[in-house]
Parts: sequence; structure tokens; C-alpha cells
Amino acid sequence: MQLGIFTVGDVTTDPTTGHTPSENERIKATVAIAKKAEEVGMDVMAFGQHHNPPFAASSPTTTMAYVAAQTERLLLSTATTLITTTDPVRIAEDYAQLQHLADGRVDLTLGRGNTGPVYPWFGKDIRDGIALAVENYALLRRLWNEDVVNWEGKFRTPLQGFTATPRPLDGVAPFVWHGSIRSPEIAEQAAYYGDGFFHNHIFWPASHTKQMVELYRRRFAHYGHGTPEQAIVGLGGQVFVGKNSQDAIKQFRPYFDKAPVYGHGPSLEDFMEATPLTVGSPQQIIERTLSFRDYVGDYQRQLFLIDHAGLPLKTVLEQMDILGEEVFPVLRKEFDALRPADVPEAPTHASLVAAAGGAKDVTVHAAADDVTGQSPLAVSRINPAALVQD
Repeated sequence: MQLGIFTVGDVTTDPTTGHTPSENERIKATVAIAKKAEEVGMDVMAFGQHHNPPFAASSPTTTMAYVAAQTERLLLSTATTLITTTDPVRIAEDYAQLQHLADGRVDLTLGRGNTGPVYPWFGKDIRDGIALAVENYALLRRLWNEDVVNWEGKFRTPLQGFTATPRPLDGVAPFVWHGSIRSPEIAEQAAYYGDGFFHNHIFWPASHTKQMVELYRRRFAHYGHGTPEQAIVGLGGQVFVGKNSQDAIKQFRPYFDKAPVYGHGPSLEDFMEATPLTVGSPQQIIERTLSFRDYVGDYQRQLFLIDHAGLPLKTVLEQMDILGEEVFPVLRKEFDALRPADVPEAPTHASLVAAAGGAKDVTVHAAADDVTGQSPLAVSRINPAALVQD
């Protein structure tokens, strides 16, 4: 079981002090949180992608590369990589480059995002969200798996003889999780490719999460990737931990009440009862998290949001100390003891390389043609009659 945290990079006023961090403060705090995650023994930290206020998280690969240079073991992932509005060529190249810099400590979670206006900002239509996710990912896989790609689709300009560089580290692309809260089409997509499915069930009851994960598991088996139990599942959630439940609830309540996504709705107690949000003692966090297995089965990754809603950095780091010392070791031991032998562990670069038969140097050495920008092999395939003469 991989245990860790994720951030969405929101810039939110602390309701208890009135302090609103600057973008610089928030970005630097994200780095401090990542370094703390490694210090306390967490497995994963995932970074969000947003292109609008109140977020300071438009370039996760930049942050991840900076963090990679200051850590040695922490696996770096994304809370969302926007497959709908980010060019697949940029994703292919940026994350392959990051793979090399981080020595393989990289995977990513693809998503459509939850901000409607982002689509026209990048020349897309929100009504094409699912179709964009499907087409762009199909292209992304080819860009990672094929040295020379000829491609034509609906949503971007065609590619002729294109090579995405650098090539994936050791000849193995980063592992992909497909993230969705409510779209069965995305669960289907994850199953079709045999990729991971990440369900961020912060806002939804257990019954909904169960339904989505079961759909993914059935379709994973349908496409011949293994049994339903062998499908690769990740869950999101949020916790706030204190020495006891009373202290934890008292400290977290003002942040919950004013949170951009939680506030002005159900009470904290009602929300905790209806969703996986858990506020309480270390033992309560452990028991609630272990219960997720009851309705999703054995799964491979659990990430928690802990820096949302204006929580000050000091509080977040204190939370991480408790999670790292008292909660995660117990969860890791219990989950691993319960997992049957035929259920795989979470994929890592090392395990993917081993499954591929070992590391390969897939560097493309052929020089590009000065005129076309294509490799000699691709140039040789061009029909001269199709060229327009000056």
C-alpha cells in the first residue's frame, strides 16, 4: 500500500487569523510539505494543476522537478494532470523529462478538472470533455510507446513523423492513473488500457465510490488484464488528526465552515457521517481508513488532502508528524497483512521496468532534417508529389 498526501494548491484565507498567503508563500509551503512528506516516511505526494485563482498550481512539473532535486525516495505524482486542456505532446515530453530528472520517481493522474472556464482559455469546449480525454490519452500513449508517430485526430493539428523527446526513462512510460469522481467513461478508459483508477471520494458517500470502483474492476477483467481483484485502485480523502476527537473537531471546524468546497453547507458532523472526511484521533483515522477496504476491496494507493482551506503551514506539518509517526505505519502494516498474495502492489518505475524485461536505452540518436524537423526515416516516407514548391 502506498500512503501519502495530495495538494490542490489553493490560496485561501485562514479564517482564524484573517491571513491570506501570497502565491509565493503558498508555492514555497508546498515544497516544504513535500520535503516533510519524505522526512516522515510517506510514500507519495501528488500535486494539482489549476489555471485560475484562488490556486497557485499551474505548473506541477516545475514544482515536482524542484522537489525531486531535494528528495531521494518520495514518489512524485499529480492530483490532476489536465488531459483535456494540456497538449498531449507537452504531457509526453514534460513527464518523460521529469522521469529522467527524478530517476523514475514519477507517475501521474489524468483528469478533466473541475473548473469549467479553463476549457475556452485553452481553445477547448467543455462539452467535449470526455471525448478530449479519450482522444488525447490515446495520442499520449503512442507518443510514449512509439519512436515515430503519424497521427490525425479531431482536437489538435496532425503529427507527421514526430518523435517526442526525451524518450521515457529505461524505455518505460510513467504509470498512469485515471482520476474521476463521477464519470463511468473514465473508469472504462482506465480499464481498457489496464491502467490505474483513482477515485477521489472526498465528496461522495461510500455507495457511490463502491459503484465506480466495481465498474472499473469488472471492465479491467473484461479486457483481459487480470481478475477484478487485481485491478489497480487508488482513493483520495481528507483527514484532520488531533490527540483526541474533541480537540481535532474544535481545531478543524472553522476551516471546514469557511472552506471554498465544504463551507456554507452541511455541518462538519453531518459531512463526516455522509462522506469519508475523517476528523479525530489517530486511532479513529486508522479505523475509518481501514474500513474503505470493506467497500472497494484491496487497493494500492491512499492519498489524503491535508493542506486545504487556509490551514497554516505549521498546522499542516504538525499533522504530517502525527500521520507519519502514529497513523501511516499502522495502516501500512494492516493493509499489507490483509492483501492476498495474488493482488499486486502499487506499480513503481522499478516494477514496470522489471515487467518489461529490464531497462533499455531508447534514446533516439538520428539527427533531424534541418528543413522538415523530422528524422531521416520519416523524411524518406514523404511523398514528394505532396510537397509544395517555393
